[in-house]
Amino acid sequence: MNRKPVAVFVSILAFLAVSGCATAPKKDLTAFKSENPRSVLVIPVVNKTVEVNAADYFLSTLSIPIAERGYYVFPVDVVKHLLENDGLADSAMVHSADTMKLCNLFGADSVLYATIERWDSQYLVLTTQVTVAFDYTIKGCKTGDTLWNHKQTMVYSPQQNQSGGGGIGTLVAMAISAAMTKAMPNYMPLARQANGMAFKFPDGPGFPAGSYHPEHLKDLAASK
Repeated sequence: MNRKPVAVFVSILAFLAVSGCATAPKKDLTAFKSENPRSVLVIPVVNKTVEVNAADYFLSTLSIPIAERGYYVFPVDVVKHLLENDGLADSAMVHSADTMKLCNLFGADSVLYATIERWDSQYLVLTTQVTVAFDYTIKGCKTGDTLWNHKQTMVYSPQQNQSGGGGIGTLVAMAISAAMTKAMPNYMPLARQANGMAFKFPDGPGFPAGSYHPEHLKDLAASK
């Protein structure tokens, strides 16, 4: 059996996975530095995919990495409940609401708007390609202006690291693994990895450390 087509196919998938981790250009953080937010209000996520549970799953991954960057993060469950009581039960309505209204409602310094662009798995005979894509925007509560924005895509194929040389047995194993991944794709590790890549700073496209982080102001100096 000619294994070259399989090797080429797997190599292409490996390239796609690496491309999701490519280093993005430096951001203009002038507005971010000017407002210097200490807290971040993470509002409900807008979901543009057909996976109905994706928004809640993804929302649960955002608080910890932002808090680890040195910012106070309002509890997302409490935020969601209070917004619902204020007539903003739909995430699209929350995103279209006036930023200053959201800021005043919680006494926040900034607001994180996150949108899920992709949350899917694609079965490709010998592999299953799992993809997540997110759009992140932070707006300041002093002006309502955008302080930071980034789009992050991550692609993962569990078969890309399997070594060749197994003949028909290897191909059967790959096909079974692909079918299992398609049936039960695990998006959460990929979503967390996307957040880590998006928020990484100064050697990444993210935002400076907040006032509760030991690198506050130091990482800004290192990024110059």
